[in-house]
Amino acid sequence: MFKLFGKSKEKSDRDVLEVELQKPVDCLCDFTYNFHWQHKGEKLDPSWKIPDNNQTFGDLVEHLKNGGDVHIKGDAGHRLCSSMGADLKYFGGTGENIPVGDVYVDGSVDTRMGISMVGGSIYVKGKVKEPVGNLVEVKSDENGYKKFISITDILKNGSGQDKLIGCQLTGKKLIIDDGTVKDTVGARLDVDAEVFMRGNVDLSTGILMKKGRVRINGNAGKNTGALLNGGTIIINGDADDFTAIDMKSGIIIINGNAGKFLAANKKGGTVLAKKGTPIPPVSQKPLQKSDRMILLEQGFNPEKFIKFE
Repeated sequence: MFKLFGKSKEKSDRDVLEVELQKPVDCLCDFTYNFHWQHKGEKLDPSWKIPDNNQTFGDLVEHLKNGGDVHIKGDAGHRLCSSMGADLKYFGGTGENIPVGDVYVDGSVDTRMGISMVGGSIYVKGKVKEPVGNLVEVKSDENGYKKFISITDILKNGSGQDKLIGCQLTGKKLIIDDGTVKDTVGARLDVDAEVFMRGNVDLSTGILMKKGRVRINGNAGKNTGALLNGGTIIINGDADDFTAIDMKSGIIIINGNAGKFLAANKKGGTVLAKKGTPIPPVSQKPLQKSDRMILLEQGFNPEKFIKFE
C-alpha cells in the first residue's frame, strides 16, 4: 500500500493498491470479470493472478469496493473498469450501484474503458483508445492525469465539483458533444433523467436501463437496448444487429434501420423502427394509437414507422 503525491487529504487517506505491468493486461478492475457468467471462468476468474504481480483480478475489484484506490503502473488493456460501481447479483451482490474508489493509470488504455461503469473515477496519464465506455472527461484534480467519470453517476448524483469537458448538464439533462465514440451510453440508468449525445455510438446503448431517456443523434452499433428494463432509447439514425436483444420493458425508437436479428429473445417492451429484420416469434405489427402518440411526442412521423412485437 502507498499514497499518491498531490492528492487531496481526503483521497490521500485512502489505501492504494499498486499493480506494475510489463505489458497491457485486459479486464483490470472489471467487475464482471469479462462476463464470467458466460464462460464460467474459462477466460478469466477472480482468483487468477495478474501477470507479473501477486495480486489477483479479484483483489483489485474488492479493494475498490472497500473504498480503496488502484494505481496501475504501465499501459492497461481492453475493458478497464468494466461495470465499476455495480454490485452484481451474480457474485452475491445487491444488484445496486455502490460507492467505490478510483483507478489511476500511469500509461495508456486500450478500447472500451469504463463500459457500463456507474461509479468511481478513472485517471489516465497517457492516451485512451476509442470507443470508450459510459463515461465523459472532466477537468482533472490530479496534475498530469486526465479524469473520467460515469455518465450514469452524473445523472443520478450530479457532477459535484467536476467541470465537464465537451458536455453540459442542465438539471437532469446531460448533453454530450465531446466528439468521442462511446459504448453503453446510459448503462444501468434508473432515474428520470436524460442523455442527449451528438454523434455516433458503438455497442449496447442503454444496456440494463430501468428509467430515463437516452437519445443519440447519430447511428448506433450492435446490441442497442440490450436487457432494457424500462425507460426510452431513441436512435436518430440506423442501429446495427441485435437491437432489443433480451429486452424486458421500455421503449426503443430507431429512426432508420434497426438491423438484423432484431428483438432476439425479447420478453416485453415496445420497438418502433422504420426498418428491421426481426427474429421469430417477433414480427411486424400495425401501429396502435398509443404507438403513434409515442412517436409524435418524440417528433417523428408515425406513417414511416413499423412496430416489432
